[in-house]
Amino acid sequence: MPDGTKNEDPAPWPGVPSRGQVVLRVHRVRGEVVVAACDAELVETEVKLGQRAIKISSSFYGITAVSTDEFLREARRGTIVNLLGPRVVSWAESAGLIAPGGTGTLGGIPHAEIVQMP
Repeated sequence: MPDGTKNEDPAPWPGVPSRGQVVLRVHRVRGEVVVAACDAELVETEVKLGQRAIKISSSFYGITAVSTDEFLREARRGTIVNLLGPRVVSWAESAGLIAPGGTGTLGGIPHAEIVQMP
């Protein structure tokens, strides 16, 4: 860049957090608190599931970047937590929200869902 600054890791699309961050959105649906979080660079991409392509949508996962502490606070409040991406799944595992080996994949991407039972 002409001013000497580096832009090694641009945002995946304008106005959105850059690579290395996690985005999160909280939905309230019929008494449930659904927390959706994923690695920022996955948002607005598609993954293949067999013959189908599934869009990883900002309308579900949001565009608000969060810190590890913010993520953990919201995840602990959620009655349903949907996680997608190696970074956010790792955060949840490190905090003990997911048991080791308690994850799967969605189109080859680490994925986990946490459901709080009353």
